Amino acid sequence: MAMPMDFDGLRTDDASLRTDNVDDYKRTCIDFIEDISHDYEAWVDYYKLPEDEDKRRRAGIRATIARTNEWIAKVAQSIKAVDVVMNDGIQKMAESTAGKPFNIGVFINHKSSYTETKPGIINVNVKATGRDGRKTKLGFHFKDDRFRIESTCNAYLDESNLPTSEFDMLDLNLKLYAENAKPRDVISFTVTISEVENDVEIDRRGHTTIVHLV
Repeated sequence: MAMPMDFDGLRTDDASLRTDNVDDYKRTCIDFIEDISHDYEAWVDYYKLPEDEDKRRRAGIRATIARTNEWIAKVAQSIKAVDVVMNDGIQKMAESTAGKPFNIGVFINHKSSYTETKPGIINVNVKATGRDGRKTKLGFHFKDDRFRIESTCNAYLDESNLPTSEFDMLDLNLKLYAENAKPRDVISFTVTISEVENDVEIDRRGHTTIVHLV
């Protein structure tokens, strides 16, 4: 069985055509988040982890269900926004399922995971440290894709001049371009960090953040 980490959104855009009613679609997706969480919990069972790690991963999955469904209900204002929030939650459940073996923090206005800010060019602070003296560096989400990003406002992360070197304590600032955003838009993105020893990637984890534009 492969890791569920690189799983990138469940449904195609065509599936959104099932209803034009945002409230109906919200209910469908809230149920869907609850349903798919059992698949992730089954992965945790499969890993047969020590008790404290098992509890930590399950708690992460449960917390994601609650926050994601709250955002689907209260923040999302369109079918596309519901999709962005739902896929953000799926990504976060996958990250909890895979575990968080080394420290990664991604911050917007000193908040992480569920954040809000004004439209414009948004500063994203990324911090990471490896285990046992290992270094960390900015990784790739999937193949040649540096970041995963999905939004209601064509937001993008600036990929020019990204530091590719390894750091004892990684602390860098990314620029998230959301000048076209309006209040109630949402952006979800995943930053991937590689843990490195002697130029070899030992481990790799994604950290997903959602932004509510206000």
